[in-house]
Amino acid sequence: MLQITAREIADITGGHLVAGATGDELVTGTARIDSRDVAAGDLFAAFAGEHVDGHEYVAAAQQAGAALSLVSRETTVPAVLVGDVRTALWDLARAQLERARGENPELVVLAITGSAGKTGAKDLLGTILRTTGETIAPAGSFNNELGLPLTVLRLTTGTRFLVLEMGARGIGHIAQLTSIARPDISLVLNVGSAHLGEFGSIEAIARAKGELVEALTPAGRAVLNAEDRLVSAMAERSSAPVLTWGFTAGDVRGQELTLDDDARVAFTLVVPEGLRTLGGTPITAGRFAVRPDLMGEHQAANVLAALAAALSAGVDPAAAAAALEGAKLASGQRMEALRAGGVLVINDAYNANPDSMRQALKTLAHLGRGRRTVAVLGEMLEMGPDSVALHDGIGRLVVRLNISQLYVIGDGAAPIHHGASLEGSFGGESEYLDTVDEAITVLEQTLAPGDVVLLKSSRDAGLRQIARPLIEHLGRYEAPEERADGGDDA
Repeated sequence: MLQITAREIADITGGHLVAGATGDELVTGTARIDSRDVAAGDLFAAFAGEHVDGHEYVAAAQQAGAALSLVSRETTVPAVLVGDVRTALWDLARAQLERARGENPELVVLAITGSAGKTGAKDLLGTILRTTGETIAPAGSFNNELGLPLTVLRLTTGTRFLVLEMGARGIGHIAQLTSIARPDISLVLNVGSAHLGEFGSIEAIARAKGELVEALTPAGRAVLNAEDRLVSAMAERSSAPVLTWGFTAGDVRGQELTLDDDARVAFTLVVPEGLRTLGGTPITAGRFAVRPDLMGEHQAANVLAALAAALSAGVDPAAAAAALEGAKLASGQRMEALRAGGVLVINDAYNANPDSMRQALKTLAHLGRGRRTVAVLGEMLEMGPDSVALHDGIGRLVVRLNISQLYVIGDGAAPIHHGASLEGSFGGESEYLDTVDEAITVLEQTLAPGDVVLLKSSRDAGLRQIARPLIEHLGRYEAPEERADGGDDA
């Protein structure tokens, strides 16, 4: 948390005291960009977004207890006026991290990137690290140039581990984030086709993700996926030692991977002799059972990645494995299992790309033994010129996996329906629907006890709006209140 005066904020950001600010105002909380979240002592950053301008809420933030506002135009409440609020937050985050490192030499900053699974791996890593010390790893995807500094500004003098998720929509984005918060441990999960339309090629995505490794000093540690050739090649870009992980290759291994009838993963963590932590302490070798409450074979890679990073940070392997016993993800809408009225709804509609779509469909097929399976699929955004072919391929996979019923929602996803219809073995099992509301109506009319339903699309395709009304219709479950987080960058 911040412990800083208005005058210090002005000095750090190059801003000016305005609207009666004396410079003695003391911020004792953290930075907020939503006035509804403000608590006593917070700093309210009046960020002018695409749809909402925070300057319209500075008075509300003050009434909620904000000690000070950070603004980019004149206002009526005590504030620091800066040229750009986002840049000012970056400056504050850098200063906060530098101060925290000075006061607590044991602080370890861990950063995660990848085309898929970042948020889940971050949640799992947070779960493990909290068994060892005070950890900041907030739920949600605070992985961009606004969410990341807000996370850093939550640091306290007692923080032992700071876990940061870093996304990108182009070359240089992760380099910008690491200039705000340089990691001690960089974990790279995978390189896939998420946001392919913006990057232009898989190779460009790899260059962008590798910026996380390049940010390390020789005292750091790169933790890389040995089974992804584009990730493992990043070892050449690291000035720090490298620890690799995987199920068929790598220093830290997962073995004996299984899925139970509910598609929950389990495996054995294998740690060989000779590995050392970031600080140089030997890591205990051995075999350790890992049994989280996570659905889908693809989750095993995120679990193993989180374990490898935690071992590098100094967590004992047995304690790390024990911390994940029955663990769930703190962030919702990622293979989230919801049950009501005898129906299992898998809400995985936070984000989507061809890789994660295929994995989710394979999980649905696994769950479908003896049960009717329903795939409700929306558009995968930012797929570039290959978008039609990529969506078509998903439709054909639905048929090959013998999914019972496919509903395709929205014009951008229509090639999924066309691909399924052309595959040959589908009759009327694929149906195209124009809107989310239409999909809700159809699902409410057709679902029956015993069915398994997958909701999968990119966030802005809107399928995340289906779970709440559907579950409420099916009964016996009240969906949690949805709140915006920091975005869904790749």
